[in-house]
Amino acid sequence: MLHQLSLGTLASSPLLRSAWSREPGAAADLGGPNLGGPRLGGPNLGGPRRVVFFLQNQGMEPATCIPKGLQDSCSLAGHQLPEPISPLEPFKEKLHIISGLHGLHTSPSHSAFFGALGGYRGVDGSPPLASTVDYELSRLLPHGLLPHLCIGMDSLESMRAKPTLARLSASGAGKPIFMHSNPNHLYQMIFGALAEGDLRSQYEARSSLLTRVQSFAEAGLETLPAGETLRYGAFVDGVGEVNRLRESLASHSDHLVKFAPKIDELYANPLHETDWHDRLFDLGISALKSGITNVLTVGSGRGEIFGSWKGLGITEQGHNHGHMKQPDNPIWIKIRQYNCQMLVKLMVELESVPEGSGTMMDNTLIVYTSNNADKQHTSGANWPMVLIGDCGGVFKTGCYTRMTRKRPINALYASLLQTAGAQVSSFNLSKQMQERYDHGNGILAEILA
Repeated sequence: MLHQLSLGTLASSPLLRSAWSREPGAAADLGGPNLGGPRLGGPNLGGPRRVVFFLQNQGMEPATCIPKGLQDSCSLAGHQLPEPISPLEPFKEKLHIISGLHGLHTSPSHSAFFGALGGYRGVDGSPPLASTVDYELSRLLPHGLLPHLCIGMDSLESMRAKPTLARLSASGAGKPIFMHSNPNHLYQMIFGALAEGDLRSQYEARSSLLTRVQSFAEAGLETLPAGETLRYGAFVDGVGEVNRLRESLASHSDHLVKFAPKIDELYANPLHETDWHDRLFDLGISALKSGITNVLTVGSGRGEIFGSWKGLGITEQGHNHGHMKQPDNPIWIKIRQYNCQMLVKLMVELESVPEGSGTMMDNTLIVYTSNNADKQHTSGANWPMVLIGDCGGVFKTGCYTRMTRKRPINALYASLLQTAGAQVSSFNLSKQMQERYDHGNGILAEILA
């Protein structure tokens, strides 16, 4: 029972993820151990106020996201988006499609796992080597009650068996960040104080149990040998942090009630995995709109080599998807269009909320890519990226860029961190690695207006 409790709640602990270990403006170690050294971070001085990463597993082949016939960098005006991302056609002026970044040093193959957002070697079953860009952005951007929220989409069987899983995001070396995969658990965490019926009962029971666990844990801490107190103390602090987080969210219920999605039968009894995918994404949108988080990471396939979309009429599932050619493949067209429909919903929802002299979308950057570069069993030589949003004119939009120099995905991530206020010229690359894998200089000027 405690194991399941920890999976469902401790994964959200800001203390365990070190997400509240630094106030805005303090030093940020963006280099990782032996990967590039410390850098100075600073307060957000412009650029994005929130960032969303949407990663699809099994790769993103260039032909599925680049208009047919394009060879050189150019405007997207007058060019039709390929069928897989056609739902984004009405928003074409907000897009920047990038081809030619690489992740050779991440050894992606089946997946780069933590390396997809960390820009370092990622291996199945191995802990992260350093923090990932989404976590570092969560430290720089204005903080909410949940500095960073990760959600993961998979088959129903997998999401039920593993309601949290860590494969994509990390707060440091050996510090994975878990993805929420059960919308019932996530709803309870964010909106539990507003719930009714069974969800309310579960929320109250879980809160009562967590309070008792904290009391017992604190008492047990006093009886342990000195060598065990540090590790056990982190668990005790984590439980306390979870309880404080739940209390804080409950105390903001008057504000959160405006953003809580409607609970329906498909939360408890989904017909297909996509029913849970949709509800998880709705909760992510609600978290952004309410302001309790400013960084959302979505893992479709949860950074692994599996995945299921039976709700789209796709009977095949799992690793076989990675062995299908993506261009002109009706299965992959459905999956990509489903992703893009989610992104369109996100944009429309954020555009409906005023912020400053514009809307929330005007201050939001969306990064749509894959944790597996261009395809399954890839070298990572081409890692397509689709950026959505200009964030007040900071980023170029309405264009296609074909990289002509050897630049790694790390250059893009360093550029995003700089626009968020960090004084960085690289991200998770040592000088030796830069000389080998980066033929450019500093940030990625091609993405900036």
